[in-house]
Amino acid sequence: MKSVVTTVIASADAAGRFPTTSDLESVQGSIQRAAARLEAAEKLGNNLDNVAREAYDACIKKYPYLNNDGEANSTQVFKDKCLRDIKHYMRLIQYSLIVGGTGPLDEWGIAGQREVYRALNLPTAPYVEALKFARNRGCAPRDMSAQALVEYNALLDYTINSLS
Repeated sequence: MKSVVTTVIASADAAGRFPTTSDLESVQGSIQRAAARLEAAEKLGNNLDNVAREAYDACIKKYPYLNNDGEANSTQVFKDKCLRDIKHYMRLIQYSLIVGGTGPLDEWGIAGQREVYRALNLPTAPYVEALKFARNRGCAPRDMSAQALVEYNALLDYTINSLS
């Protein structure tokens, strides 16, 4: 899995060199932010269902149709899948906070997502709306410390940009 440490080592190895001072400073920065990332991961893990539900409710409020085939049954099925996918993205964000890199998001959430959504004719705008809501809803110190919120929001922004 890709993390700051594995990325630095892989880059140095590919170049046939030892990690440079700059490489090691990057790793050190990641380690210094580890406590904040783990705090954010813990807070998200303890509230994942609530965070995902609030984000889902915000996207349904903005995109109440979410399916234009006119069938209530399939619309509910799509809405259920939308909530499931939002929870999935939030779990991947939690995993990324733990490993200190975007590896889980890149490998399990982003790789090929646009092609899948295009092939299935699924809009990404509701997911973007949900993730933006989650980002804007977070508050320090109510939800977590300021540094933990920075780490959490950075991964939300990364995911939002990948879906946009």
